[in-house]
Amino acid sequence: MGKLKTFTRRAFLVTSTAVVGGVAFGAYQLAKTPDNPLPEGDGALNPWVVINQDGVSAVVPHSEMGQGVMTTLAAMVAEELDVDLDAVTVLHGPAAQAYYNSALATDRHYKASQDPAPNGWAASLTQAFPKLLSLQITGGSTSALDGMQQMRMAGASARATLLMAASQQLNIGQDRLRTEDGHVIAPDGTRLSYTELAPRAATLDPEQTPRLKSPSEWRYLGKSQPRKDQPLKATGTATFGMDVRLPGMRFASVRMSPRLGGEMISFDASTAETMPGVEKVVDLGNGVAVIARNTWLAIEAVNAIDVTWGDAPYPPESDAIFEKIETAFDQPANCTLRDEGNADIAFTGDALTAEYRVPYLAHATMEPMNSTALYTDGKLEVWSPNQAPVLVRDTCAAAAGLDAENVEVHTTFLGGGFGRRAMVDFAEIATRVALTLPGTPVQTTWSREEDMRHDHYRPGAIARMRGVLENGRIAALDGQMAAPSIMKQLLTNMLGVEMTPSDNTLTEGAHDQPYNIPNQRFRGYAADVAIPVGFWRSVGSSQNVFFHESFIDELAHEAAVDPLEFRLRHIRPQHAPSATVLETVRDMSGWSGKTADNIGRGVAFGFTFGTAVAQVVEVERDAEGVIRLNDMWIAADLGTVLDPLNAEAQLTGGAVFGLSAAIHGQITFSDGMAEQENFPDYDALRMGVTPRFHVKLLQNMERMGGVGEPGTPPAAPALANALFDLTDTRARHLPLMEQFQFFS
Repeated sequence: MGKLKTFTRRAFLVTSTAVVGGVAFGAYQLAKTPDNPLPEGDGALNPWVVINQDGVSAVVPHSEMGQGVMTTLAAMVAEELDVDLDAVTVLHGPAAQAYYNSALATDRHYKASQDPAPNGWAASLTQAFPKLLSLQITGGSTSALDGMQQMRMAGASARATLLMAASQQLNIGQDRLRTEDGHVIAPDGTRLSYTELAPRAATLDPEQTPRLKSPSEWRYLGKSQPRKDQPLKATGTATFGMDVRLPGMRFASVRMSPRLGGEMISFDASTAETMPGVEKVVDLGNGVAVIARNTWLAIEAVNAIDVTWGDAPYPPESDAIFEKIETAFDQPANCTLRDEGNADIAFTGDALTAEYRVPYLAHATMEPMNSTALYTDGKLEVWSPNQAPVLVRDTCAAAAGLDAENVEVHTTFLGGGFGRRAMVDFAEIATRVALTLPGTPVQTTWSREEDMRHDHYRPGAIARMRGVLENGRIAALDGQMAAPSIMKQLLTNMLGVEMTPSDNTLTEGAHDQPYNIPNQRFRGYAADVAIPVGFWRSVGSSQNVFFHESFIDELAHEAAVDPLEFRLRHIRPQHAPSATVLETVRDMSGWSGKTADNIGRGVAFGFTFGTAVAQVVEVERDAEGVIRLNDMWIAADLGTVLDPLNAEAQLTGGAVFGLSAAIHGQITFSDGMAEQENFPDYDALRMGVTPRFHVKLLQNMERMGGVGEPGTPPAAPALANALFDLTDTRARHLPLMEQFQFFS
């Protein structure tokens, strides 16, 4: 019961007879278009909902990494299908283009008609690849939004088709039949189970335009549901990537250059080769691996190898790296967004200026990178905790020299993702290791140290902000942000040729905020630094909301206006739901703008991933000058709340993630190598020092927003602003532990 069951590609390709007289319903079956991404031969059925003699299964294409997607997407199917949620089995779908995440293309600007450019990293991807429908990605706070169309439609289609089957079997008009708890019920009380009707339904064309239930009819959605993954995790029976066990399995670990992207000049494995239980040393070209009888031995052995590494392809020290980032300001802007009014003319007078810096950050997932691979007779199977199954399939196929149809991917539970597992280097390396031992499954696990020192980091970044005040309001705001480009690295790696796309992640979280300012402009500058970077929870908003909201706070104090009221002055005319969020957090926290000498309060706002979030943080300083986080109040407008308890958990979890990074998080470099390698070097908030959380969910937005990431961006500026209120010291650099002493 501990496994996250997978709907394998073999089952996916065959007809409904393969599900024991059952039927599968898919969203693409409902509306076939010329752009149907499945190749010819995949069949007419593209299952999202499977009904067979075992009952009802929801085929979930998104990875479960603690965000509750298994439960919420299963609830969507149960809702439309009229079955008990407890009776729905969750299967993880195979790597398939049919599971393209449609929500990645969704415009989630606070006012779409005023959006000057595609919003966020998801839109950048869509802009670059408008027809690339193989983005089966869990990320960007899109899973529920994607499911609201795909999963609900598939459930509704299944229900309508079962009604057709019952109508034929009973010779009764469909309008006289109803559904309830997995049965079609006739006027005389005759009950036909869905499993009984499935063989007949398999012969029918699915309903093309099924009616979706209105929220007033919802039985599960909009209410908190027991998590389907909780019993497995509570009992230790959930299968994460490192839990995979197969007959005859061997275990491996790797070492890649600690100077990221640097070459391996030579190695001496003589000591490792003599260690009992070591079976093979693998030369990976750019690194080395050891295959052994267990993971611990593999890690010990690979660390015993004497390796000579080449130089890093970037400045070796952190100071020099940031000097290189700073030089990006001397080049033309990569992107200019929200260029409203005339900022240049507006800045002819006195202006308030500030420069902010944030460090590189690791993802630091609790489960280190790992995958299991088995290569046999020209076929490859991969078991991997990943956020992008199609990318895993295609990358591993290329590494093995195979066609994609000869690779099968099993997605396990993820011990944390945060965007790291959308980059699939760990699966590729596992494949390369397993290729040296055909017929034997090999699980390759990175040590914690290897994991943290070989991340695709959140980029280090610098912001230069300028603002002009007139009569207590912002007359002009200009932001310049410099950082290595995530999109440039991603597209260059995917296409094999150097790309320089316009990268909105450089300014997202700043250019897309609902502030009414007559003259404003945001420019992003792509720094040429070869340190690997990638998607980190909330991506560009993680640093840009800190820059933006810290500077808004500075402007408020310069104008001698209460910081919360100052924000309302600028947001009320622009976006009423966002203003309501600020008013709500004001009332929740009892904000008065006045605090005792040993108390500080700060506020921050962020509109990210289609969701408006306002946070207030309270800090307290003791007689020794040590600071404790007392409380955090969070108000968020999600548009539609599908599961209140889970939404609260995601918002508080996101805030803890943001607070941890703000206080402790940094990756620094010396001699080209990351200096942090484990949790003693890269700490996080512990339960004893985490603030008390108070959350209120609003539903005033017309469209549903995301929930997994929006709680992260405002956390750092809210805390920094609270520290200013307490100490009169403005924090313009992170992490905060370098300026303040926190209780631990």
